[in-house]
Amino acid sequence: MRLSLRARLTLTYGVLFFVAGVLLLGVTYVLFTQQLPRGDTKFLATRTGPGPAPTNGDSRFIAETQRRFEEQRDELNDAAVTSLVTQGSIALLVVGGAAAGFGWLIAGRVLTPLHRVTDTARRIAGSPAADRSLHERIALRGPRDEVKELADTFDTMVERLDRSFDGQRRFVANASHELRTPLTLGRALVEVAMHRESASPDVRQLGETLLQINARHERLITGLLLLARSANEITARAPVDLADVVSHVTSQTALEAEDAGITVESDTAEAMTAGDALLLERAVQNLLENGLRHNSESGWVRISTRTEDGHAVLEVSNSGP
Repeated sequence: MRLSLRARLTLTYGVLFFVAGVLLLGVTYVLFTQQLPRGDTKFLATRTGPGPAPTNGDSRFIAETQRRFEEQRDELNDAAVTSLVTQGSIALLVVGGAAAGFGWLIAGRVLTPLHRVTDTARRIAGSPAADRSLHERIALRGPRDEVKELADTFDTMVERLDRSFDGQRRFVANASHELRTPLTLGRALVEVAMHRESASPDVRQLGETLLQINARHERLITGLLLLARSANEITARAPVDLADVVSHVTSQTALEAEDAGITVESDTAEAMTAGDALLLERAVQNLLENGLRHNSESGWVRISTRTEDGHAVLEVSNSGP
């Protein structure tokens, strides 16, 4: 069983209070018993006038009276000690329980700022994109103690992270502009060359191929920028069949595989998953290109897709060097 910090503090307060109460009760017991009358009590008979001298019967009466007095005195002492211990123990339990209750309330009051720190950290960590909730601050008010220093330190850390992510957002925006500009210019030049009256069919076919490559690069840049903007996490996912991705990638790398003298074997079965189609295509292409480059002469690359236990599986293997 895991005890919370509040419970541990309350338990510590309660144990210390009970230990101090027991010590105080023990000291009181020792001091009280030392003040009780102890020892023999002597009765003295005084004769003030004429009369007969004391007899043996009178002496026995005096001894019996003395014995009864001592018994009553011992009974009173025992009753007083028993009452002290019993009532003191009951009072200690009652006051100790009340002290534990107040300790629970005080511990909760003291730990409230820590709960604010925890809640803020959870909201930031639970955000789909971390940079969207870094504007939150604890802004704890109160005396400058250890808890406030912790809250201020947390606010300072979050502020620095916010500035860092803000710089990253500006960089992504600038990179998006700088990367899209030459692609847009290249697409315009290709389109102008294709639509010239003097353009041959080969030039137009080449232009179509270049436009496809250009569009693919634009989609790739868009996907990479989206990934960077999402703090390395894709927030928008769509159903994607890895079999379609593999078919598209193998058709694009067929010329490279033919030039390298490597046979590409594909065994594609439906393998549905969720993600960004462009980034998944890039990942499959990287795997296939590595299989082609790090291979032996006249080797082979085998790529397959399937579904196992409800999960999409992509497997790439080659003949190896």
